[in-house]
Amino acid sequence: MTYPYDASKVKHMTTNNNILVVDDEIGIRELLSEILTDEGYNVKVAENAAAARTARKEQRPDLVLLDIWMPDTDGISLLKEWAVSGQLTMPVVMMSGHGTIESAIEATRIGAFDFLEKPISLPKLIATVAKALAGGKMLPKPGLTFAHLGRAKVVTELRQRLEQVSRLKVPLLLTGEAGCGFELIARMLHQRNTAWLQPIDHSWLAQNPFAPLADARDGVLFIDQLETLSKNEQKGLGQLLAKLEKFNVRLVASTAQPMLPLIESGDFDSALLTQLSGVTLRIPSLREHPEDIPDLANTILLQMVEANECPLRHFSVAALNALRNLEWPGNLPVLQNAVKTLALTSLSGEISTEDVVRVAREIGLDHIGASGATSRIPFDLPLREARERFEYQYFLHHIRREEGNMSRVADKVGLERTHLYRKLKQLGIRPSGKTEDTTQG
Repeated sequence: MTYPYDASKVKHMTTNNNILVVDDEIGIRELLSEILTDEGYNVKVAENAAAARTARKEQRPDLVLLDIWMPDTDGISLLKEWAVSGQLTMPVVMMSGHGTIESAIEATRIGAFDFLEKPISLPKLIATVAKALAGGKMLPKPGLTFAHLGRAKVVTELRQRLEQVSRLKVPLLLTGEAGCGFELIARMLHQRNTAWLQPIDHSWLAQNPFAPLADARDGVLFIDQLETLSKNEQKGLGQLLAKLEKFNVRLVASTAQPMLPLIESGDFDSALLTQLSGVTLRIPSLREHPEDIPDLANTILLQMVEANECPLRHFSVAALNALRNLEWPGNLPVLQNAVKTLALTSLSGEISTEDVVRVAREIGLDHIGASGATSRIPFDLPLREARERFEYQYFLHHIRREEGNMSRVADKVGLERTHLYRKLKQLGIRPSGKTEDTTQG
């Protein structure tokens, strides 16, 4: 014997998607919640942006229905906030009773999946929700972006400089330490819906340097580890440069090594470097903006939790301060590995200072005291090398504290300016920022 059944009831029993409804009108919240609950979804509601932020922090929903017009923060601003902070990892459908084409276009540009105009018809709601949830499964796994690097002065100024050169088509050379985020910076220059090409190796430069041009047309071609190019690969890169304008391709190259020694040794073509370095930007290391490390660590941990890569965890305030006071040789990859280790090996939901000290010891990170000087300089070093390590940290501390104002640095350390510059050159420190005290005269 067969029994009639309601297909929608079977669907109700099998779905477990979590939907967050954000709307300042209680009637609409309750109506949408009732409809979607009847459809088998788990529904949470929020009456404003503040409540939505809290709900988003507690659990990443599979879908958000977000009203545009709200009293505290409008939906477009909240959508943008999630996009910038890397929390737009779920599809968002915007809702508005005063919908306009402009609002829909703006929301879509920021990253909204779709747009519903009130009053919302039941069939339209159900179809859009199903479509958005299916599309959400295709979203890329979240990762760090340039926006996550922080808000310190050196990062803010780098962002401003990148914006100034973003529309140029000339090659851009990025320099800095290994792991400082070359790809994140290059991707900031990449425009949505245009090509992004990042070849895995460099052998194609010697074999057929024009191969990627068609695929990279109107987009960005990123070549990292410039210092590793062979002579034939350098020759191919020189040939490629001459064709970029024809295909409207922006070349971004990066190197984590000083190029001058390679030129002096004959291992790199000086003419090629001149072509590549017409616009050059140096990317700061993590130790140059330690105030951003707590937010970075929180972001990395949050992304792991949301991706179900670790149990639910959070840092104590003291643990975040401890992370801030660590040296980070290797920069972002080392920080990411440290956070991953902490997330997977901590014995409680709160990651403590003791956890940070344990992991720092296990992976060999140096601790930085409040003065900024390395407190773990190995005592088995020759006196000269140990002194140089201390002086390096000592002068970096004062340059950061005085925001690059070398007049004030000279006063603080008790050296004349000429002697200070001589010492910095000897230690391999290149001062940046203001060199005159603009607060006087």
